[in-house]
Amino acid sequence: MSKKTSAKPSHREASPAEQTRAALVHAALKLFGRQGYDGTSTREIAAEAKANIGSIAYHFGGKEGLRTAAADYIVDTIQTIAGQAVGSQAIGSQAGPEAARAQLFAALERMVAFIVASPQAGEIVQFVLRELSHPTAALDRIYAGVFEPTHRRLCMIWEQATGEPAESERTRLTVFTLIGQVIYFRIGREAVMRRMGWREIGEAEAAKVVAIASDNLGAILAARSNAARKEGKP
Repeated sequence: MSKKTSAKPSHREASPAEQTRAALVHAALKLFGRQGYDGTSTREIAAEAKANIGSIAYHFGGKEGLRTAAADYIVDTIQTIAGQAVGSQAIGSQAGPEAARAQLFAALERMVAFIVASPQAGEIVQFVLRELSHPTAALDRIYAGVFEPTHRRLCMIWEQATGEPAESERTRLTVFTLIGQVIYFRIGREAVMRRMGWREIGEAEAAKVVAIASDNLGAILAARSNAARKEGKP
């Protein structure tokens, strides 16, 4: 008679310590983004997380360690989103430029879905904007873990789509422009809603942003394609 082996569940309940740690990271992300690092006390963070103030030192060694943990949380979160949006492997050359163009449009749609429509993105963007204004070691972690690799990946896809070198100044600036138009709808959210007469930016509104951003991407790709044909490039 064979013995049955019980499979371990793929998900388990977080322990109380893990729940406290996660609550502190989320509270720090929210308050550092809203009030700044210097303007936020550990007491405020503990109160927001509904945790004992001593748990900050226990889990993170102090306030600075908590800021580092918040940066790492951002890296982990956006790496997951970016992986879904742009993939982790280069498109095979046999797939041709059409596949790369399709991936650019898909990446743009996923960026809008997260950056513009996801409530979670608001706190992340606020934190990152603070870091961009007053860079610390936390920004170094976010840049190395998210900004640089994601931008580089998009530049590679752009090269496959257009034939323009991935690391050329023109390509890098073009990719920044594509990302920037999406980010504006998050940092300028209140102005956009007032001017558009929207009560919120949910899925329906995000779909309209995707449509316009996709039109912009299509226009850039068409212009580059026309220019290449005039120059006699394939």
